[in-house]
Amino acid sequence: MSNTFYITTPIYYVNAEPHLGHAYTTIVADVLDRFYKLTGAETFFLTGTDEHGDKIVAAAEKAGQSPEEYVDRISQLFRSLWPKLNIGNDYFVRTTDPQHKETVKYILQRVKENGDIYFSEYEGLYCFGCERFYTERELVEGKCPDHQTEPQPIKEANYFFRMSKYQDWLVDYIHQHPDFIRPKRYRNEVLSFLNEPLEDLCISRPKSRLHWGITLPFDENFVTYVWFDALINYVSALGYPDGGLFKRFWPVAQHIIAKDILKPHGIYWPCMLKSAGIEPYQHLNVHGYWNVDEGKMSKSLGNVVRPLELADVYGLDAFRYFLLRDMVFGLDSEFNEQALVARINADLANDLGNLVSRSLTMIQKYFKGVLPDPGVPEGTDEAVKDQALALIDQYESLMKELGFHKALMAVWELIGGLNKYIDTMAPWVLAKSDRERLATVMHHIFEGLRTISVLIWPFMPESAEKIQQQLGLARKGSEIQLNDLRRWGEERPVRPIIKAPALFPRIESKKPEGFPGGKGLAKEGRGTGETGKKGAEKKMDRISLEDFQKLDLRVAVIKEAEPIPGSKKLIKLTVDAGDERTVVAGLKGHYSEQDLMGKQVLLLANLEPVKLMGVESRGMVLAAEDDTGIHLIVPDRETVPGSSVK
Repeated sequence: MSNTFYITTPIYYVNAEPHLGHAYTTIVADVLDRFYKLTGAETFFLTGTDEHGDKIVAAAEKAGQSPEEYVDRISQLFRSLWPKLNIGNDYFVRTTDPQHKETVKYILQRVKENGDIYFSEYEGLYCFGCERFYTERELVEGKCPDHQTEPQPIKEANYFFRMSKYQDWLVDYIHQHPDFIRPKRYRNEVLSFLNEPLEDLCISRPKSRLHWGITLPFDENFVTYVWFDALINYVSALGYPDGGLFKRFWPVAQHIIAKDILKPHGIYWPCMLKSAGIEPYQHLNVHGYWNVDEGKMSKSLGNVVRPLELADVYGLDAFRYFLLRDMVFGLDSEFNEQALVARINADLANDLGNLVSRSLTMIQKYFKGVLPDPGVPEGTDEAVKDQALALIDQYESLMKELGFHKALMAVWELIGGLNKYIDTMAPWVLAKSDRERLATVMHHIFEGLRTISVLIWPFMPESAEKIQQQLGLARKGSEIQLNDLRRWGEERPVRPIIKAPALFPRIESKKPEGFPGGKGLAKEGRGTGETGKKGAEKKMDRISLEDFQKLDLRVAVIKEAEPIPGSKKLIKLTVDAGDERTVVAGLKGHYSEQDLMGKQVLLLANLEPVKLMGVESRGMVLAAEDDTGIHLIVPDRETVPGSSVK
């Protein structure tokens, strides 16, 4: 297979303006597209808008516009948003495009000639929000699981696709290609659905009820049903059947979708492709929801987060970083503006920004911006080099597995390692005593920064290119590829290295109105510290310094995290606090187990052991709680586990 990569987002339905969910999906696709560029692949990135169906007509009528006017306006909102979020798609498809319409008709005719389309009368429960029929077993307490409304019974004659004909083939294909649908939980969900007989798919609407759609090539009285129209965009945009783009990119096609459209993409689409004689896509990659106020974002609920507003306030790269760092791909995540600010201050301002600033300042100060030739490296220097080179392979593997948050965590380990290396080597001391040794140290810092700048480029392209510019590199962005990083020390600056303004200035967050202080989270057990709002409202008993010094407060790093069966709040943590111990913490629902792995925390180590849900807890992880949720108290930079809190 040639070194090519094809990534698609869903084509977004234009019944509403773009929100955080749309932005996340499209940024994920952009990150993957940029990552594969770093590997040297030729890439093609597709997004667009879905513009037919009942809801479009209803939305247009409500707006006082024709369907054509309405879809032109809303589609343009999506098209114009993506460049503002630094999303570099290669093509923007619309289902009203003439080429797309012709491709839909071509595929419909092929499927019909294959004997897989027939005319019949059908009666079923129809959700107008989803624009599809539901079976009783798919409903939750009699309601559509997405829209929380009761589907309406509809009886009408329509055309149907013999989807049931391909059920056994699809089950076999998924078993033979275990990474066809990723993550595994969604593969299992599709297989679970396929345990039941698969019904045929209604693919049309009579023009007596709906005119706004693509006319069936074999019956002028009907238009195509939304999914048999929309899904075909993934091949119509490539010029199927004879286009060169189709032949080059379809064999490596990967779709990015949210879990609410798993069934159409995981079942309808492969069956449609099989009937039309087209090979299936390579991967279906499924992510969870961004929840706001403990529920999925919904315009009707009034909890929609507008991405451009956040990017304007906090910075585009910081916004992109937060989305990819705080969501475990495949799981739901809670959007929290305070968490965004905390990430900016801790990860970007304190860690990355501080590293870049202090490093460039020293090169400029001690060598007038000209990178010196290194001397003979010592063991500490080789350790930095080994960590950076090992990171490249780890990063590449994690990115291909969609482990975006883990890839970023791994990069931040190198950032922490370089900050620690600077503190240990103390270049400000070497500048007075050993200029040759200083040159070797600054050379390794430069190479570490170059590596970091490339690895963060898919996530934060503007910041990465600023760092590369400040490092005086001749190339930037995808011009520097992963293989270049493996040739340690070969790329030299072509311009003087300059000191520059802070990449990520700290953000001073405002406390919520009436908020007097942090509130602990140990509701179910003694796993986390508690300093509460109630406590702040009453007079606190004073303690002596001698009493305070009895507390053994340490820095600890979480090595393992796992849920405790039967508990709604507790997580079992294995921590390294200079010794290894088990601590139970009430963090479930606030942090995923994956997010806790590798995190440094503060630990009260000499608390009397206690059993919680049958697990002995030897210590208390310190955290605070305010109206926005639970927040672990962490060191502002990486610290040796077991270090005392003074």
